[in-house]
Amino acid sequence: MNPQVGKMSPFIVMEVLERAKELQMQGIDVIHMEVGEPDFDVPQCVCNAAVEALQTSQTHYTHSLGDAELRQTIADFYKSEYGVSVNPDCIVVTSGSSPAILLAHMVLCEAGGEVILSNPGYACYRNFVLACNGIPVEVDLRAENGFQFDVDAVRRAVTPRTRAIFINSPMNPTGTLLDASVMRQLAEIGVPILSDEIYHGLVYEGTAHSILEFTDNAFVLNGFSKRFAMTGLRLGYLIAPQQYIRQLQILQQNLFICAPSIAQRAGIAAMCSADSDVQAMRKVYDERRRYMIERLRQLGFVIHTEPQGAFYIFADARKYTTDSYKFAFDILEKAHVGVTPGTDFGTNGEGFIRFSYANSIENIRTGLDRLEQYLKDNF
Repeated sequence: MNPQVGKMSPFIVMEVLERAKELQMQGIDVIHMEVGEPDFDVPQCVCNAAVEALQTSQTHYTHSLGDAELRQTIADFYKSEYGVSVNPDCIVVTSGSSPAILLAHMVLCEAGGEVILSNPGYACYRNFVLACNGIPVEVDLRAENGFQFDVDAVRRAVTPRTRAIFINSPMNPTGTLLDASVMRQLAEIGVPILSDEIYHGLVYEGTAHSILEFTDNAFVLNGFSKRFAMTGLRLGYLIAPQQYIRQLQILQQNLFICAPSIAQRAGIAAMCSADSDVQAMRKVYDERRRYMIERLRQLGFVIHTEPQGAFYIFADARKYTTDSYKFAFDILEKAHVGVTPGTDFGTNGEGFIRFSYANSIENIRTGLDRLEQYLKDNF
């Protein structure tokens, strides 16, 4: 077995979800607040575009970098949204954002190359680094600092082997938006920045900035799954510096060929015509966010930093446990509510629980009622 695979950790949220589905197969009703998937259907304009693409036989391979119209649409979007100019030829359209993350690491990392990550941070980032024979180097994020990067700590972590600094804003699991000043200072370090911007569009307080506002020495990772509720269509993209594009294209041609043609046509419709749908979804998410924050605090959880974006709340559960893994599975088995243990996101997530509000307010209310009863019965 590849020793790098042996270093990888499981994606615990998926193990919670898989156990929840086992319970459901036994006829048990489970409320899902563990998984980060929009509960909305795709916008109608997206459906229409996908159907039209199928009916008009737009079902063949596209250019390996992606449909030219879609790449231009993405470039236009970054100009209107962030005021930055992106060359459409510097965009690689991928089958979801995960292949984009993999491709970026493949061109940046060699054996022993280091990538600086946050702790806590999205569970899979570390494993992407390992898959490319790199070394994850973690810097601590603290609740008392609003889960913002300590730029001095990042500078201290930089070595001659550092190949990239990986950031995510709005952040999974905390929902934190990185301050523009922090992003600017990180860019000034001079190391390539990998910026996961997948939750842009789902921001409730403050403004989401693209790393491209501060530097061209950056790889932007984004997609359609979160903003447009298009998870199953598997469509993402990578914006990269010109000097890496040929390498990325060669990797894309060999590993993936191209992203699904029908999904790419649907992506054009999403960017051009689904803004009102996104605004409606964002309004509902915000209502759920506010309700869940208030209710979790009533139940005794501490929320150090209220989430500004995405659809997660990272709640301090140390009043109840120092073993978030055991705590989460106990809640699932006894209360039939799926939640994600904070340890999934790194050692600094221990004692926390991530709650997703990508579910209906009715289900969230029921889930928190069950959680309240669980806490009364066990603490």
